[in-house]
This record gives sequence, structure tokens and C-alpha cells, in this order.
Amino acid sequence: MKRLFPLITVLFILYHPSAHAQKTQQKLKDIIVNHFFSCTLDQMLDTLATNYQVRIVFDKEQLSSMDVVEHFFEEPLKAVIAKTCSDNDLKYWIESTGTIYILKNPDDLARLKKLNNLRLQASNAKVKRKKTDDDVDEAKLVPKHFMFSINGRVIDQLTGESLPSASVRIRNSDLSTITNAEGYFTFLRVPSDTCIVDVSYAGYQQDFFRLNSEKINTTLICGMYSSLNTLNEVSITGKKSGVMNTDSRQVGVLQLSPANLDKLPTMGDKDILRAFQLMPGVSGTNESSSGAYVRGGTPDQNLVVLDGFTIYQVDHLYGFFSAFNASAIKDVQMYKGGFTSKYGGRLSSVTEINGKEGNKNETNAGVDLSLLSASGYLETPLSDKSTLLLAIRRSYQGPFYNKIFNQFNQTTTFQGGGGGGGGRGFGGGFANQVTPSSYFYDANAKYTYNINPNNKVSISYYSGTDKTDNSRDLGLPPGLSGSGSGIGITDYTKYGNLGSSVKWFRQWSKKLYSNNYITYSSYFNDRNRGSSGGSLLDSNGIAHTFTNNTIETNNLKDVGYKSEWEWSATDKYKLLFGGFVNYKKIDYEYTQNDTGKLINQHNNATLEGVYAELSIDPNSNFHIQPGIRATYYGPTGKPYFEPRLSASYNITDKLTVKGATGQFYQFENQVIREDILAGDRNFWVLSNGSNIPVGQARHYIGGLSYENDAFLVSVEGYYKTLSGLTQYTVRQTQTGGGGFRADPNQTLTVTEDFYEGTGRDAGVELLVQKKLGNYTGWVSYTFAKAQNKFSVFGDNYYDANQDVRHEFKSINMYHYNRWNFAATFLFSTGRPYTAPLSTYTIKTADGNSTTYLNISDKNGERLPAYHRLDMSVSYDLLKIDGHKVGSIGLSFFNVYNHTNTWYREYQMQNNQVITTNVNYLGFTPNLTLSLRWK
Repeated sequence: MKRLFPLITVLFILYHPSAHAQKTQQKLKDIIVNHFFSCTLDQMLDTLATNYQVRIVFDKEQLSSMDVVEHFFEEPLKAVIAKTCSDNDLKYWIESTGTIYILKNPDDLARLKKLNNLRLQASNAKVKRKKTDDDVDEAKLVPKHFMFSINGRVIDQLTGESLPSASVRIRNSDLSTITNAEGYFTFLRVPSDTCIVDVSYAGYQQDFFRLNSEKINTTLICGMYSSLNTLNEVSITGKKSGVMNTDSRQVGVLQLSPANLDKLPTMGDKDILRAFQLMPGVSGTNESSSGAYVRGGTPDQNLVVLDGFTIYQVDHLYGFFSAFNASAIKDVQMYKGGFTSKYGGRLSSVTEINGKEGNKNETNAGVDLSLLSASGYLETPLSDKSTLLLAIRRSYQGPFYNKIFNQFNQTTTFQGGGGGGGGRGFGGGFANQVTPSSYFYDANAKYTYNINPNNKVSISYYSGTDKTDNSRDLGLPPGLSGSGSGIGITDYTKYGNLGSSVKWFRQWSKKLYSNNYITYSSYFNDRNRGSSGGSLLDSNGIAHTFTNNTIETNNLKDVGYKSEWEWSATDKYKLLFGGFVNYKKIDYEYTQNDTGKLINQHNNATLEGVYAELSIDPNSNFHIQPGIRATYYGPTGKPYFEPRLSASYNITDKLTVKGATGQFYQFENQVIREDILAGDRNFWVLSNGSNIPVGQARHYIGGLSYENDAFLVSVEGYYKTLSGLTQYTVRQTQTGGGGFRADPNQTLTVTEDFYEGTGRDAGVELLVQKKLGNYTGWVSYTFAKAQNKFSVFGDNYYDANQDVRHEFKSINMYHYNRWNFAATFLFSTGRPYTAPLSTYTIKTADGNSTTYLNISDKNGERLPAYHRLDMSVSYDLLKIDGHKVGSIGLSFFNVYNHTNTWYREYQMQNNQVITTNVNYLGFTPNLTLSLRWK
């Protein structure tokens, strides 16, 4: 090790928390350099460090071969360092400690920091030099106050953004906590006013703040500086600044930092919801949905909240994009089950999304471009008390888009067995091209006004719309059409969200905080689907064309108010409580052939309730959190009580056991309208207590995790019971004429029914994650079973539509200097579906005939296994000071072009079943460019 020390030159002032990056930044601006240098670069930096009392760390061996001949006249020290680094292809980086690191490659930072620390330890941090104003004599730090309370706030030092879920602890004590949604924290019974507060947050440099007699009487502002983007560090809590983090003390909680999403392969934009699909327990093989299929649940059973209001449609463009622009998002947390009583109205999981407030110090702007979409954002201070954030995004369908779909996305059509029964008999398949025409756009806006240090008001707005045209021509095998012509299918869909919230945050005292929201959410989904053409023969051998058309509209409005409170009673007890009221209105209409509305629902409901939970920490190893939620639901006139309980215990400092249980209710559901021919459809309805019951679930979750600085190994098991599930079925029968042949005397009879059922989900999840080093990533395996039981389909449980029995994921990331390489492999067994096997016709006594379908057992068939490999490479664009200003990326989706089936559609033609496989994307390359300006 002695051999390494001469390679590192360190000139520094005494290491002390008051000598922070902020003061160093100011020094670099204030100090004026008048000097002529004609020497090697290492000698120049030695001179600057000595003359101006700044700490500079560099590799002497690297810089001693670089010469400097330059006359600096009346130039700020910052400009001198920046020019010198630029001329020699170097970068500089200022740590939160105030140390300046000179880097040839970004990866040099970890090595220089490590060797610098060893040097400091070896010399006991005693280097003789002149005293500066930053010095504090440690011996003179005499405590004046004992066992008092403090509160503080963790923010981004450069933007002023609050940092929720940051880890905060009092050094050399058992006191630790995490910040709330506004970045605030509270400690009671702090030992003395000379204690040190340690703070860490994913993506930021760990930092510490020394208390004094003055700071304890005001809110302690802990400003954090971002980490060098390419560095994988362990923070003081042992967590990595990675793409995805877990909370070892909570059950099934995933934390995501959108800033790191560009390290993962993506088909379109950086996608916060699709990133969760790479973790165990969240199905990752749903290309057609960014919605979360969590532990056997369906997307409508996942509550998605953005700045307090509910988002009902969470994806764009067949699910290939999520509804959220990552540039407008600050942080995301997903609760995979057993969530606290603060959240309600869903049976499976919760995804809480906090939007950015906007930069309080300077104007920032950026763009993200890809071959499929473009987005831009602007954040700026409007005054010393207010900020504004704007973000927009739109997809476009250019030549590259068409080339992708034309080359790789084919649907294959097969002829089924004939009338009169029989098996599937599929054969004679032929290709049929489908080129969807679609686009989406969304917009985010947020205005924040700081009334005073204790009060803040913010207004958040979101709007997103998709327009999809999946129309196509369906060719028919010879002999099925009187003239050999095909069927024209029209399929137009428009859907989207609009949401907004007004939030008032108040800090009432060091112990008491509140958030009050007024929220509005709306959802719409309009679909027009029809088929026409062909040349069908009636019973007399006369050719006729046919037309069939359905129009489906679903609209939802949700207006609400909620109040959330947090009270730190003692250092071991924290009470979280609140209340809420919502008014919901849902309309659903389903019309066929303009003859009448098969469904014509217009329902509304009022919900109101309260919740409370107690967070208890008897000691540093044990955490328990009981809670209760009570809701009164207007349409049923009943109260619904939801007890919750979660707990964790640290067996050792690395080994944790945890568990959770609870009861959950859901009052609006996205029920399934079974449509065997055109594919199942979902629509939102309100529970009414009769034919549409209130959904109910009970969760039982247990897990064990082992985590050290480099690795995390976690095993979690779960079991859920569900009741009040709803499915809707449309049954159609034709009488008269010759079955499915066109005949003027044919009549169509339609019956509709709501069916109530139960469900059960169970599974085991294994995760092994490598958190440190140039190579990081994780592998996971999930064994799960999701089953439903509806009496209309029999007395036994059957596999639910979302059932995936086995799922394996391998996420691999490698970093080299500014380059980031990634490869993800996903495998799952196929999903179940119900298929028509054949048709048969029965002649009635009056000479007419009725045609029926032979249907397989409910979800008795399974699609083929799903698997794909995605790869990506990105290059970080850095400024001279080391801060990231963008990236260039190339990703490859489905590298080996495996054909994965999305779903199957069926058409009836002359008593034949025509099957169409609609496939997911094949090999799809994408190029991305991200740029930021300040």
C-alpha cells in the first residue's frame, strides 16, 4: 500500500462538515488568479491548492506528463481549473466534503477517494498548514443542550427539490428515520447539540451535518449533492445508488430513481412502471401493458397515485410506454402487498409517484428523443418563493415505425374445424399483416408556492391521450368465401386520463405535519370495432355481404378531498392518521349494430372514511406497524373495516425477517367482458352490492432477507384470498337461415350477465442482487399461481387470465467509464385463454337452424412460453465539472426476434373458426438522445 501513496497528491484543509461543496463552489468563483504557469500540470495544481487553501486530489503519475504554459490574468479559479481540464481532456468533480478531484476517467473517482481516505488515516489527518476560517477546534465543541428534539429537511442543494425517503440517522446512536414525502424528518431525545446527523439518498453523495446550539432551534436544512453518475457507491446505510432499491425493513417495497432508468434497455422512453416489471412478483412479460400485474393481481387492482390523484389508465401505445414522463417524476415507490392503512380502494398493490416541483435556483430545460417519441421539459423559478415545471411528450409514426411493424409484426391466420363439431383441426395457416396506426401525447405541469418556511401550496396537472387505429384486412382461406374476398376489420380506440390536485403542506410544529389535497381524476375509453365484407352464401346459395359493428364507451370521474397527518409522539412512537371523501361517477355503454344499447350503465357513489396507524420502534432492531382503515360506501350503505399489520425484526445487522397481513376492499372494478371471438375487454364499473359486489382481499406475507454492502438475497412468500370478483359475459345466438351464412330472415339474440366469483393467489419470490462494482444486476425467480372460481364455469378453481406459473428474470449491467452496457433476459410460461374449438348447427322443428360454438374449458388452453433478450448501450455526456448533461443510447428489443403471441382473435365464416395470432414485437432497435441545459 505504501507504493500507492506517492501516486496521490492531497492538499487539504481540516476535514470538517462546515467545509462543504457549497463553500468550495463559492471560493472557486471569488478567488481571482493572476499567475503565469510554465510547469507540469501536477505542479500547477499543487501551487493552486497551497496558495488558495483548497483541497485538490489527483493522480500525480497521470498528470506529471502533462505540461502547462499559460498566463491567467484576473480569472476566477473555477475558470482556471475548467480551462486546464478542458485543454488536457480531464474532468473535475467537487465532492460534498469540498474536495476537488481531477479525473482522467470518471471511474477514477472511486480509486482516488479510497486512496485519499487511506492517506488521511495513515497520517491521522494531521497535515500542517495555515489556519483558515473553516477550521473548528474539535476540543472546543462542548455540548450545551441535552435530550432535545430537532426537525430537518433533506433537499437537493442545486435545485431545492425535497428528497423523500432519504435515510437519516444520528451518528453513534440508535436514532434513525426516513424523510416523509416533503423531505422532512424529526428526532426526539437527541443526546446533545454536538451530535452529527448522517444523511444518504440514492443517487446522491452521503453527507453529514454537525449540530450546534443555534441549529437545534430551527429547521435543519440538509442540502445533498448528486453523485458522479458513473459511480456505484455504498452509502452509510449500505444502500447503492442504483436503478432499483429495496427497503429491508418493509415488506414488498420497491424504490426507483427515474434518473437511473437510462441504464436499462427500453423499447421507447425511460419507463418507470416497466422498470418495476424487472423485479420478482411483478410480471415482466406483458408487453401490451405497462400496468402492474402484481402477485397474481390485475392492473385495476393496483392503485397508482400521482401527486395525490388517481391515474386509471397507466400506459400508452398498446402498453409499450407508461403514462408517465420520467422527466417530470422525482421518485416512485411500489408496495407489492400488505400496504399500510394510508392507502385503500385496491386489492393488490400501490404505486405512489411524486412529481418534481421545479428548480428553485435556476432554469433547466431538456429534451429526450427516440425513433418513436419525443419529449421535453422546462423547470424554472418564477420568484424567490415559487417554481414551475412543464413537460410534454408525443409519439410519432415515421418510416422507421412502419418498417418495424411491416417487417416483424405479422399475425398468422388459421382455418379451424368445420361445422358439426369436432376438434380444433387448425391447419393451412397463412400470414396476414397488421400495421397499427397510433399515437399518444401527454403533458405535466406543476406550480409550487412557498408561503413561508412552514406552509407550501402546489398545483399539479396531468393529461394523456391515445388514439389507436388497428384496422386491417383479414384474408380467408380458399373455399370459405363465395367470391374469395376477405373481411375488413375496423378497430378505432381513443382513451386517456386527465387529473389534477391542489395540495397544502403545513408544518405545525417539530412533531406535527399535514398534507391536505383536493383531487380530480377522469378516465375515458371509446372503441369502435366492426367487420364487414366477405361474400357469404345464404341457404338458397345467394351471395350476401355482411356488416357487424360494436361501439363501446367508458367514462369515469373521481372528485375527492383527503387529509393526511403525521405526529411524532415520542422517539419510539409515530402516529399517522387522516380522513378522505370521494364522489365517483362511471358511465358505460355498449352498442351493437346501432340496434340498441346492450349495456347502458350510469352509476355514482360517495365514499368517506378515516384511517390511523401507529409506527412503533421498541428498539433499533424491531419495527411494528398496526393500523386500521374504515370506509363508508354509499351504494351499499355499509361501513368496511380494514385492519392492517406489518413488522420486521433484524436478527443480525444483515439478516432481517419480516411479515405483513391485512384486509383490503375495492369499490370500483375493471371487470372483464368475455369476448371469445374478438378478445376479452375490460371496463370500469362501480360496485352496487348486488350483481356487482364489493371486492375483498386478505394478504398473508412473510420474508427473509440478507444484505451486506455488495449483495442482497431476499425470499418472500405470499398467499391471498379474494372475493367479490366480477366478470361480464355477452352471449349471442343466431336463429333462422343457415347458421353463420347470411340470411335476411336471421335474428340475433343477445343476453348479458354479471357473474360473481372468488380467487386465490400464492407464490414464492427469490431475488439475488449484486449492488457494487462495474458489474451489477440481479436474477430472480417467481413460482406463482393465480386462480379464480365462478359458478357459471363450474365448481372448481381454474387458472386466471393473468396466471403465470414460472417466471425467470436476469438483469445485467456493466459500467466502464462513461459507457453503460445492459442485457435483460425474461422467460415465463404461457398465459391461459379460452378458445372456440368448432361450430355446430341444429335445425329446429320449424325448419330454422341455430348455430352454436364448441368452447374449450375456461382458460383450458395456454399460449406458448414467452421469452426475449433485450440489450442496450449508452454513453454519458459530461460537462467539465463532471455533471451529466445527457446521454446517447442504442437499445435492441427482442434481440433474437422470437415470436411471442399477444393474444388470439377468432372470426366465424361459413361455420369455420378462423384463428388469428396477434404477436408482440419482434426485433426492434431504438436510438435515444437525451440533452439537458442550465
